[in-house]
Amino acid sequence: MQDSKKRKAENGKDNDTNKKLKGPKQWRVPKKSKADATYAAAPNIEPGDSGIWATCEMHREGKCTGELRDLFNEYAERLYPRLMNDQDAGEKDEDDGKVDIEADISKEIEGMRHPTGKPLFQPVRIDIRCGTSVNDAEADLVLFFKTRAPVEPVSFVHRICTDAAGSVGSKKNRWVKRLSPMTLMGKATEKGLEEVTKRVLAPHFHQEGNPARKFAIRTTIRNHTTLTRDVVIKQVADAVGKPHTVDLHGYDLLIVVEIYQSICGMSVVGSDFDTLKRYNLAEIYDPRPKAEGL
Repeated sequence: MQDSKKRKAENGKDNDTNKKLKGPKQWRVPKKSKADATYAAAPNIEPGDSGIWATCEMHREGKCTGELRDLFNEYAERLYPRLMNDQDAGEKDEDDGKVDIEADISKEIEGMRHPTGKPLFQPVRIDIRCGTSVNDAEADLVLFFKTRAPVEPVSFVHRICTDAAGSVGSKKNRWVKRLSPMTLMGKATEKGLEEVTKRVLAPHFHQEGNPARKFAIRTTIRNHTTLTRDVVIKQVADAVGKPHTVDLHGYDLLIVVEIYQSICGMSVVGSDFDTLKRYNLAEIYDPRPKAEGL
């Protein structure tokens, strides 16, 4: 009798289980982290891109990205007011129309599937550290923002830094450190470097009427083993050519080359690069020398 009751009980459990299985499946949606939301649908860095490298403290990339968004948008409104006003006018025209919730939802979904325009600044998710060692606990994290016309990275960053230099002591950004504008990105190979060099240097050194310039070259190479510093400097210096001459300290123009992993970027900045603390906002806002042992 007891065995019979036991078998009935087990069959009852099986029936309950089958009933549960017959209902609709409940899928668990994984929660997205803040980092995933910050970098949602961010593009990769491709040859031909332009943009701005930035550094921040480890584990502060989310906050730093937010600061950079606000900072870049603020200066875009200052420097390109017509563009920003046109965008605002377009949004206002849409708001003035009759509200149609279903149409708005359909339009938003379609815009997600087939975006019609790109923002001026797009953060790109990468995993690069810079410091004495990539495993150094004090190492900074490297971020990258893609830019598009009419933003010109060098003049854009220069304006930010000159304004910061004029307001020393009134620090506006807590997490952002160095900004490094890149006029053009390419592949970190000898051929890729050659292509980038030709396009970036031409307006400054090779156009008719350009005067003879004193120049210097500074390179940063991280997480990369194909191109060495000596190879990069020689290739770029040969591309500059005569009548221009090298002057490491009294340069008129400084050629900045940044290589990270498989990516190579280049820009030409002015003679006030060192005066502006190499475009390091943290040092511009707080120029006091660090005490020994700190």
